[in-house]
Amino acid sequence: MEWRDRGTVLSVRPHGESSAIVEVFTAEHGRHLGVVRGGGSRRMAPVLQPGADLSVAWRARLQEHIGSFVIEPVRSRAELMGDRTALAALNAVCGLLRVSLPEREAHRDLWQNTGILLDDLGTAGWQPRYLFWELDLLAELGFGLNLDRCAVTGARDGLAYISPKTGRAVSAAAAGEWADRLFPMPDILIGAGPSGLSQALRITGHFLARELAPVLGGKGLPDARERLIGMIAPDI
Repeated sequence: MEWRDRGTVLSVRPHGESSAIVEVFTAEHGRHLGVVRGGGSRRMAPVLQPGADLSVAWRARLQEHIGSFVIEPVRSRAELMGDRTALAALNAVCGLLRVSLPEREAHRDLWQNTGILLDDLGTAGWQPRYLFWELDLLAELGFGLNLDRCAVTGARDGLAYISPKTGRAVSAAAAGEWADRLFPMPDILIGAGPSGLSQALRITGHFLARELAPVLGGKGLPDARERLIGMIAPDI
């Protein structure tokens, strides 16, 4: 069994005396693990960093085996090491992908959007793009938020709330006495302005925690995400 692909490193852990088990998010083969011979060496340490892009060739005797990777570096993203907040975002992305995606299942659109976000980290205004990446992740998990029209009336105007149960928009007129049980609609989510990033991240966090509950085993979302949110949205 053999294939070649391009992937982003999500995690690395030691294996034996000098090898490493590397987890990558690839374009055509999804989240995939493989053993890198010599991956535990000092020479390979700068290459096998979370967020680094690699060209990978995977080979195994049987499909169900973990197999081995032969890798070539494509992009290191080492420049993010000097930006504490951008590095936290990179680690949050890697952490969420690890717990969200089943192994060996392709998510091509998400892979492409992830690469775009990682390339943007450290540039001006990347924080809203991280928010919209979390929305993309929710959609990939089968729970995209529906904010185009009111879930009750079908109206497209006056959208003021989001249902914490359905992820659908609700207008101010339709909310009535239920308004205090709904999430206020952040402007940023309906293109009404840049405000509301913190509130929007609270909303995506709510739905991510709920949808991932079966795989989180009673734990919260990855610590890396919580650290990031503490930096860019401390008022949550």
